[in-house]
Amino acid sequence: MKLLVTRPIPEEAVARLRAEPGVDTTMLEEDAAMDRGLLLDAAADADVILALLTERVDAELFDRSPDLRMVANMAVGFDNVDIDEAAVRGIWVTNTPGVLDGATADLAMALLLAAARRLPESERFLRAGRYKRWGPMLLCGQEVHGRTLGILGMGRIGEAVARRARLGFGMEILYWDERGRADLEEELGVRRTDLDTLLGAADFVSIHLPLTEGTAGLIDAERLGRMKPTAVLVNTARGPIVDEGALAAALRSGAIWAAGLDVFEREPEVHPDLIELDNAVLLPHIASASIPTRLAMAELAVSNVLALHRGEDPPTPVVRGTR
Repeated sequence: MKLLVTRPIPEEAVARLRAEPGVDTTMLEEDAAMDRGLLLDAAADADVILALLTERVDAELFDRSPDLRMVANMAVGFDNVDIDEAAVRGIWVTNTPGVLDGATADLAMALLLAAARRLPESERFLRAGRYKRWGPMLLCGQEVHGRTLGILGMGRIGEAVARRARLGFGMEILYWDERGRADLEEELGVRRTDLDTLLGAADFVSIHLPLTEGTAGLIDAERLGRMKPTAVLVNTARGPIVDEGALAAALRSGAIWAAGLDVFEREPEVHPDLIELDNAVLLPHIASASIPTRLAMAELAVSNVLALHRGEDPPTPVVRGTR
């Protein structure tokens, strides 16, 4: 098996690959999104590609890689892979669900708190030497405990956020999802509702949806206009779910209070209007960036690769291949 790893991954996971007889591993050393031409050339003779979400794996790449049997995506999302085309060609596609729920949920709560309580703005204020004395109205923010959180997408990560918010902060939880979660409704008292009702009632809205044709641009000017002027929007899912220009306009006008973003519409680019706003907390896509979580993601991606090599079914398939 010829394996291409498109970016450096934790060495513990690489060691498992190198120890496996019959697996010829090439790991590209550039720790940045790959040049498209370099990716196509490097993948030409690969049987398996262990890819990151920064690599577009599509019909063009499949055409250049006639022996390709599997794409092992080191991410829970797989919008960077043309799964319909993979299915037609009998190529396995796998992802890494379950291992990054906690880290992502932690960061969603961190963004929620930071945006609500103006933490980055307050730190910049202090570091700039502007803090001269305490004042009763100095950098006041929004209350978090006991407020209403609206969760868009009650999958594994949405559930992890709901547990933290409900049990740790006593928040009331509304959720919008095609699938009902009767188990969580009974256990945590979460309530399922339609999108417009959620946006109008929530003090905080946290996005945990996959990027699809139906969710791209979901949070646009109209839907931002349905939110409270004191509301905070958090996105740790995929950037294109939110119209960044509309969000910047809403933040500037005071239509909503603040936003916390870990992902962006044209990543790694960030809308310049967001950069200028104190009420936008912006992070460089680090939701799963804890050392144990990134190792677990790499280990699961490697487990998928090794299973295929040994003639077994990969443990976390998105598309079941025939090759």
